Amino acid sequence: MSIQFKALPTEAVRALQRGGPDAYGLTPEHRISDGDGVPCRHCLKNVAEGEGYLIVAYRPFPELQPYAETGPIFLHADECERAADGEALPEMLASSDYIVRGYGKDDRIVYGSGAVTPTGDIAARATTLLERDDIAYIHDRSARNNCYQCRIERA
Repeated sequence: MSIQFKALPTEAVRALQRGGPDAYGLTPEHRISDGDGVPCRHCLKNVAEGEGYLIVAYRPFPELQPYAETGPIFLHADECERAADGEALPEMLASSDYIVRGYGKDDRIVYGSGAVTPTGDIAARATTLLERDDIAYIHDRSARNNCYQCRIERA
């Protein structure tokens, strides 16, 4: 089975980059990157030192429900090109490990599917999880802060 890492949709990112409201109805916060640990969820690259970035509240679910976690993410302040969907591990995943967790078609956590996973094992873990009928897609999240990184689906 092939998998694909998926970045945020461009239309949603452009709205935020133009000052549109985030998941809490707030204007994105603007900062300047020190070049350390500022992963853009649209191009799936790190924001370079000296570049502007946005901090926004993001909810990667289609509607409100008890499992629809909302949290902070970073985006380039200026327009960047969306990362193509693909099997290659995104370059922004530079930490030693991440939470890899499955969700059902109802957008709820599939209990028992989440695990802190070494970065080099993310693709294999995602492939194994997506072989299960009860898992529709996967979130890759920060193991330290639970921040959403990207979505993983069947190719």
